[in-house]
Parts: sequence; C-alpha cells; structure tokens
Amino acid sequence: MKPDPFLTELYDRLHDSPMQRKFRRIAPMPFGIVFLPHPGMTEDDVRTHFRLARELGFNAMKQTMENPLFPVRRIRQIALEEGIIPWWYGEGGWDEITDGLMEKLGIAPDTPIQTLRRHPKMLAHQAAVLRARIDREEVSTTTGKNDAPWEGVPHSVGPEFDKQFDHRFLEWLQRHYPSIEALNLAWNMHHIGIAPDQRPFTDWADVGTRWRDMKKNEYRHLRDQLRFKADEYIAHIRHSAAAHRQNDAQVPFRAGGEMGLFLPFAARATDMEGIAEAMTEVGSFYPSIHLAWHLEEVNYEVPRMIYMQASIAADWFKGGWSATWESTGGPQQFSGGKAWNPDSAKQTAGFTVDAGTITQLLLSYLAAGFKGVGLWCWNARTAGWEAGEYAMLDRNDQPTERAIRAGQIAKAADRYRDELWQARKEPIVGVYQDWDNEAIWAALANVNRDKFKFEPIHARVGVSRALINANVPWEHVTATDLRRGLAARYRAIYLPRILALNTDLLPIFLNYVRGGGRLVLDLPGAWFDAFGRLLPTGEGSDFEQLFGVTLNDFQYARNVPRSIGDLSIKGFVADLTLTAAAAIARYDNGKPAITENHLGNGSAILLGCEASHTCFALGQSAMEKLLIDTTLGAIPRPYACSGALVYRLAALDADHYFLINDGAAKSVRLETPAYSYSGVLDVLTNVKLDNNEPITLDPHSARWLRLVR
Repeated sequence: MKPDPFLTELYDRLHDSPMQRKFRRIAPMPFGIVFLPHPGMTEDDVRTHFRLARELGFNAMKQTMENPLFPVRRIRQIALEEGIIPWWYGEGGWDEITDGLMEKLGIAPDTPIQTLRRHPKMLAHQAAVLRARIDREEVSTTTGKNDAPWEGVPHSVGPEFDKQFDHRFLEWLQRHYPSIEALNLAWNMHHIGIAPDQRPFTDWADVGTRWRDMKKNEYRHLRDQLRFKADEYIAHIRHSAAAHRQNDAQVPFRAGGEMGLFLPFAARATDMEGIAEAMTEVGSFYPSIHLAWHLEEVNYEVPRMIYMQASIAADWFKGGWSATWESTGGPQQFSGGKAWNPDSAKQTAGFTVDAGTITQLLLSYLAAGFKGVGLWCWNARTAGWEAGEYAMLDRNDQPTERAIRAGQIAKAADRYRDELWQARKEPIVGVYQDWDNEAIWAALANVNRDKFKFEPIHARVGVSRALINANVPWEHVTATDLRRGLAARYRAIYLPRILALNTDLLPIFLNYVRGGGRLVLDLPGAWFDAFGRLLPTGEGSDFEQLFGVTLNDFQYARNVPRSIGDLSIKGFVADLTLTAAAAIARYDNGKPAITENHLGNGSAILLGCEASHTCFALGQSAMEKLLIDTTLGAIPRPYACSGALVYRLAALDADHYFLINDGAAKSVRLETPAYSYSGVLDVLTNVKLDNNEPITLDPHSARWLRLVR
C-alpha cells in the first residue's frame, strides 16, 4: 500500500495558512451557548447560569443579546469571570503561542501543548487578552457580517442585477475572456438562435450596449452572471475579513451562512466553496443547522441530512476549521423558516429535541469533521418569536436531559480534542460536486422550470443516502479538489446528475481511471459542457475514450417503460453503442444499460439510469443496491454494522466510530474487517467494552466509540 493512500498531506495543504496552523496547534473545541438575559435577572442570576453551563461542560458563549440592565460588554465580562470564553471561537481567539510569548511568560519552549493550554501563566495571559478585547468591543464584530465600506453588486438570488453595475460586469468579462472572439465563442454566438439580432459582438463597447438583449435560451451568459455575482460577494467577504483583521489579527473571522446547505447555491449566485476558500487565511467556515429552518429542501428529514449538511461544509473547507456556529438546541413547534402547516406532506415545524436527538446532532457534527458548535440557545426567549423554543434549558430554566447530554459530549470532545483535530475521514467513495454543473442546471431553470435548479442537489443527496445506508465511507469531492490533485484519495468517484461536464476534467478522470480509480457517471450525465454546448460523445471523442461507448441519445422511460433486471426504471435512460466497454447489464430491450470500460488499472462505468436522483426519495432499496453494487464493484467495505448508520474518523492511535440509531432500541455488531483493534471505549461514559459483545443503542439516539489500534 502506498504510504499516504488517502493523500492526507495534500488534503491538509488545500487550505493551509498561518491561521489554520495556529488552530491545529491549539486545537480549540468550543461548545458554546447563546445566553439571553431575561427581564428581572440579577447579576447573581447571570452568574448562576454561566456556572451551570460550565459545570455541565460548555466552555464558550456563542452569542448574547442585551437588555437595559445588561449590555453585551457586561455579560461578556461575567462570562469570562465564570470561566466561559465569551465568543464563538473559544481558545481559537487566543494569542498565538509563539516561542517569544513562552519566553516572555517564563515557560520552557519544549512544554507540550496539552500542558501549555492549562499552564497558570498561559491562562492568565490569555485571560488578560480576552478582557482587553471585551473592553474594545461594544458588540462583537466577528460574525462575518461586517459593514465595512464596499462597492459591489447587491447579493441577491438569481442572475439579475441592476444596470448600475454593468460596468463591473464588463470588467469581469474582460478579465475572464481574452478577446471578443473568446466571449463570442463562450456565449455560443455562432450557434443558431443565440446572438441578439443574429449578430455576434464586434467589440467591448458593443457588448456593453447589447449584452442585456441576450435571451434566456443561452446558458453560458446566465452562468457568467451568476458567477460574477458570486465572485463579487466573495470579494465583499474578503474585504470585510481584511478590515476585521486590521482591528485584531488574532481574532478569527467566520463566514458561511444562516442558511441550509441543500439550497441550489449556484442559482442563488453564491459559491459556498469559494466562501470557504476565503476563510483560509482568516478563520472558520460554518453553516447554521436548525431543524425547522434548514431542512425544507429535504422534506425535513433529520439524521442522515444532518451528517450530509455538516459533511459538505467540512468537505468544502478540507483541512480548514469548520463547525456549525449556530445549531438547534431545543425543540421547535411553531417557529421556523416557513409557516406552520400540520396538514402538509412537508410539515414545516414540530421537532422533538431530546437527549437522543441532541446526541445524533452533535455526534454527526463531530463525525463530519466539525470542531465545535454554537447552540441556539441556552435559555429561551420569553416573549414573541421563538418564545419557549430552541433552548437547552426547559421553560423553568432548569437543565434538561438534552443539556446534560450535550455537556457530556462537550467534555468528551475536549478530552479528545487533539485526536479529533488530527483525525481525518478515510473515504472509499468521492461524491462529486461542481458549481458549474449546478449553474447550468440553474440556467435551465430560468425559464419557468424552477424544479431544475434542485436536480443536482437532490441527486447528491440520493447517492449520499445510499452510501450512508450501506455503511460506505464517503466524502464530497469538488472540481477544485480534482484540479488540485486529490482524485487518487478515492477508490471510486461518483458523478451524480452531472448534466454539464467540464471538459478540462476529462484528462484528469482518464488518468484517475488508468491509475486504478473507478469512475461512475449516471444520467443525465455529460449532456453539456460547462459552456452549455452539447458535449461530444461520439466515436473518437474524449468521452468515448474514457467510457468506451458512444452516447447516441438520451431517452426517457415514461411512455415506453424500461427496466434493468427486475428493477423498473423511471426517468432518463440512454441509447449507447459499445466501442471498448462491455455491457455489465442490459435494459429489457436488450440494449446496453450499464457499461464498464477497463483502462489501465481501473475502469469507467456509465450507469444508464438516474440512480442518484431516484435515491433522493425514501425507501428506494432496490435502486440503492444497484447504485452501491455498481459503484463499489469488487472494492471491499472496510466496516459494516447492520441496523445502524456508522461514520468513522481515523487518528494515529485510535479510530472514532459514531453509530447513529434512527429507530427503536436495538443491539448491533460493528464489524471491522479492514482494521485490527486492541480495545473499545464508550467515549461518553468512559467505560471499556468487550470487543465480542453486541453494542446496545438507545432509540433515536447515537453512540460514540473509540477503538484503540
């Protein structure tokens, strides 16, 4: 086996910076709360709350709000005095621990970081730093929403923007296209029915005059409008981060979103991976994760979707500090992103958050790669919107079972913080995601076909669901990751509903397959390139060289039913001609349905149905099996656990397994044929388990095991 089979060194370099190295050394693990001062509270009451939070295991205050008696500054002071770091970033906002600082404090330079973090002189110094920061700040400026002066395009959904920003768009076009002819080619001006007045642009002045006459039947210019707006928003974030850093370079900046990650971001002129990239030098990338706010696009399903949402955030920021700096803390019944509608098939409210649910949430976050959490909220609002909901405490401000359990998890995460910061996923499958593909889907949706913008997201969810249900370790891999050389990290790469395939990736995929990778493309894949032109799929094309077939036509199994074996197929099918590939399955009409082309040490597979999109819906066990069997082929699964969802993080001395139970209480067995372990520890109870005994799981809950190498 190669010495670094998962390319961990490259993974860690993708978002490396002095700031990220500071985080990796200190290994902050903030489990923060949002404290709300209630009417009539005294200072003793406030202190009692913080003492209770600290006793349970919470070590940070993600956020607070002020009332006339308690300004934010005073609440922060009290929190710090009671041992709670009063910002979301916890120890991530410490002064960097340099040799110079250690010399100044009279601490030996070879003192281990584990000792440094608890050294009285270091703690006193860092507390003084935090106190000074409180004195400088009336209100926190570390939320990623700085109002630093900036001139740019308003951040809004869709490709449209006001004409006052046309000059910026023209500047953007000139940076991306070296000539007018390059723009004409990119915008398909030589194809029928595209160019305004049937005339390609003659110069940049002509572009400025006529570009708004482009029709919505041309997809690349819509993609460019979306990309332009996304780039402008990222520039705004970088501008805000720079202004923030000038104020205090040691304080982490954060950006991401108060929005769910199942939204069609390209259609919203947003590039979340680009926002994560912008955090490399300055701080942390995050999503908010609230059950009633951020799961609408996945029908408010919980356990699997929580992991998917956390995982894509961590995967967009590979090697960087990601976490959910605002997460559900308690039950929700009335308040959420949409109006309450209990009779709807898609109920928009009504969630139990008990000890089991909070365990599912927090352990899924850790399993996905998050290092920390901010819980909204510690104590509930007392009037109006969200009153009595979302809180860790009950309506009488008493600690609940969920608060106690969350505190146990916080303590355990702190205990293993160095190991968790060192730990990495070891994925077998990479689930491919590309902003350009989603932008072309969004362009299709721009003419009264709104559903199309959700198609790639639903497909990504579908393949992820199948992999989770089958206990197959996986990770999102982006076009950016592949261009940076990460393909060989994955034994298989799955391309779900990649309607628009960037042609510069075809040589990367070809080399990946020849090197031993297994590439799987489902339908409707490779319809377009990233310019909205039909991708060449005939004999002699790059596509044909890779997949060993010519893709002659896309068909649709509606008026003419199709099946593969006993599995009835709905949606896209294809007419294929074998050139170098073999048919490993055929449609009921005898034509090739699943093809495999062996190249070098690997193979490229065309899966002739919309397998990933079908698996978006619950209960598609037959299609899930087809997807998994096709994706893995002869690749062995490194672990299995019938009856539970299992996620694994690998560290040097031990592996961490997170078992999620989405049902009644049960006993399961975790099988690990690829690994050898000497002992098993239940992390939350700190009790050693018998390797040979079944593992008991509470209903609708989760369990965290540490298996020692």
